[in-house]
Amino acid sequence: MTTTITPLHSIDRLSENLACSEVSWKTRHILKSVLAGEELSEANAIHLFQVDGADLDALTATADEVRRRRVGDDASFVITRNINYTNVCYMGCRFCNFAKRKSDPEAEFFDIDEVVRRAQEAWDRGATEVCIQGGLHPNIPGHFYRDMLKAIKRVLPDMHIHAFSPFEIWFGAQKSRLSYRDFIRDLVDNGLGSMPGTAAEILDTEVRKQLTRDKLTTNQWVEIITTAHEEGVPTTATIMYGHIDGPEHWASHIALLRDIQKRTGGFTEFVPLGFVHYKTPLFLEHEGVRPGPTRLEHIRMHAVSRLMLDGWINNIQASWVKLGPDLARQMLAAGVNDMGGTLMNESISRAAGGQHGQEMLPNNLVSMIREMGRRPVRRNTLYEVVETFNEETPASSFRHVAGGFA
Repeated sequence: MTTTITPLHSIDRLSENLACSEVSWKTRHILKSVLAGEELSEANAIHLFQVDGADLDALTATADEVRRRRVGDDASFVITRNINYTNVCYMGCRFCNFAKRKSDPEAEFFDIDEVVRRAQEAWDRGATEVCIQGGLHPNIPGHFYRDMLKAIKRVLPDMHIHAFSPFEIWFGAQKSRLSYRDFIRDLVDNGLGSMPGTAAEILDTEVRKQLTRDKLTTNQWVEIITTAHEEGVPTTATIMYGHIDGPEHWASHIALLRDIQKRTGGFTEFVPLGFVHYKTPLFLEHEGVRPGPTRLEHIRMHAVSRLMLDGWINNIQASWVKLGPDLARQMLAAGVNDMGGTLMNESISRAAGGQHGQEMLPNNLVSMIREMGRRPVRRNTLYEVVETFNEETPASSFRHVAGGFA
């Protein structure tokens, strides 16, 4: 059983693994077709989502080579800070342990001054981005989202604001009595730079009903994302897997994202997010819910994503918060080219019982990338290179405030 992915040169790995007599004819045929430029179908993706042994080695080697052809050998990261401005939310998503009621002793709501203070701290530590998301607090007025953007931009005009999931856009538009398009336009006019493509979970109606009671439907998520793209707002794309879902849902989800990208070109990256189960009602209160993905499922997800999205979404990210640093690092040999952000604060996975911390220092990301034989690159939100770390370049020049953040 494959547990460690060897960071050899892509072509060396590919030749060795595809020539292995233990690789099944079907897997070899699918992978050679992808290498020849054919689009990976949902049916063939479902097959690859279930391979192991020599077939899995061949899958990861192929994903590694496709990554090399598409984006080269640089591996990137961004210095960012997560600002989760409130954990108050009444939507009742079963996979979430982040949400609190207003009366809960652990309820939090940051006023705009606090949000700006945290953004300033991030800027002072070298961040080029703040990622802002929060719960759907019933007392938030529609203009709160705009006011937050304006306040940050007034103090930090060059800070990129990556903010508001499609669920928050849905909520804010309702509160403002505006269409999605008009609400997004207003946010852009006041400083929104890009949006996280979270709240996607699994874009399958039956699965979503069990996860979220279908509060934000697949059609609504797609409409909001495509509207953002049409308004010139780039977004990420995500999947949350390892709960009540399976390979057929994963393949369908990624195929839908691919179809959107063909129409809009607005996705900057794809980020697989493994279900963190420990404290969630979904896992604790319902039978048949899996305790997150297995290690091999994580590997397959990143590798198959690279193959399915080849030519459409160039950047495949490994989330060290969900995977842990060691497995995230290994994903660099399974199709991944980005290690995500430093985060500085990460509240949502931590609330669900995540065990991998809430900040990764830039120096550590540089070291992880180098350990896999790749060249570290610091990027901005839109994947423009900010700094390149060659072998002789020290990774010790980042500003860091001792003691971290509250």
